[in-house]
Amino acid sequence: MTESDGPAGAVAKAASGVSRAGVIGISVGVLAAGAAAGVAIERLTVGRATRRRARAELDAGAPYGSLRGRPRTVAAPDGTELYVELDGTGWDDAGGAAEPLTVVFSHGYCLSQDSWHFQRAALRDGLRLVFWDQRSHGRSERSRSYLAGEPASIDQLGGDLKAVIDAVAPTGPLVLVGHSMGGMTVMALADQHPELFRERVAGVALVGTLAGNWDQVSLGLPSAGAKLFKRVAPGVVKLLGRQVELVEATRRFGSDVAAVFYRKFSFGSKDVDPGVVRFAEQLLDATPIDVVAEFYPVFGAHEKTAALAALRGLPALVLAGTKDLLTPPAHSEAMAEQLPGAELVIVEGAGHLVMLERPELVDHHLAALLRRAAAFGGAAEPPPSVLDPV
Repeated sequence: MTESDGPAGAVAKAASGVSRAGVIGISVGVLAAGAAAGVAIERLTVGRATRRRARAELDAGAPYGSLRGRPRTVAAPDGTELYVELDGTGWDDAGGAAEPLTVVFSHGYCLSQDSWHFQRAALRDGLRLVFWDQRSHGRSERSRSYLAGEPASIDQLGGDLKAVIDAVAPTGPLVLVGHSMGGMTVMALADQHPELFRERVAGVALVGTLAGNWDQVSLGLPSAGAKLFKRVAPGVVKLLGRQVELVEATRRFGSDVAAVFYRKFSFGSKDVDPGVVRFAEQLLDATPIDVVAEFYPVFGAHEKTAALAALRGLPALVLAGTKDLLTPPAHSEAMAEQLPGAELVIVEGAGHLVMLERPELVDHHLAALLRRAAAFGGAAEPPPSVLDPV
């Protein structure tokens, strides 16, 4: 058997094929059968110049991601500078009988804190909101330990979350909200600091995430295709991460291919606001391929089912879309079984970016969680504008 016939040859061939087809799809960590056909159909109906004009118009008019808070920089345990924003009117409340809740939002893989745009807008009144960009993402610094040769890990992200809490919200009741990789970050924190959950955490929301068994996720592919992808993808992503300039150049010329991948793995329905779809594309495009490569291996190693014990008894929301191909709803159902009393919400027809696709519904259930958390943690109850945002 020659080298080209073995696993190394398969990885090299796969990397070459992905580069020629438009490696941009790797930004969401998946390859989908039928994407090329979707691009071909799209090109038959809409000209490239028209699509470019439409994107430019959406970029000029969309307000998504424009909300800003008070910026802070927090040093992670390895010195990496994490970008944090404090938002909400609750920071101005002092001297009351009860402190407002501090709600800390942790975003997902290849995203940034701006992915919480709708929740930031809906929940500002009377609360202390904390948004942060996970290391190497958004406005945070590239991971210093990774650049020094250490692999990324979800456990490291849990330590980062603890550093953020210690720096900007050292006292008072907390609600921790995590989407996708951000939910895993919350679980890692629970594993490392269960005492924090006993003493201060008053509520937890796990949105579109899983506690483990990532290798069982089919990504919407047939069983054989999913197994093949899981076998070759780590090597492909690693190789692409070493060709940053080539990959980023391909991105600029592969936006049509990217749009098909992004929509398939971000949203479940066809009636999503085009401005929101474009916003999701911008978030994903902003993540360099070497950052994609940095974090992709961590998901197979993520196993925090036992850490859910630290969340038992707390007000909890577990929410996912029925068409989420990256963290299918069965994983949310399994987590909810470990958390008696948790509210389990399975959103019909929604995909992985459910907080962008169905913001009113997500805001409504988060508001209900905040009401329960305020009562549980002895915090000031949020005002009516927050408790009924829909």
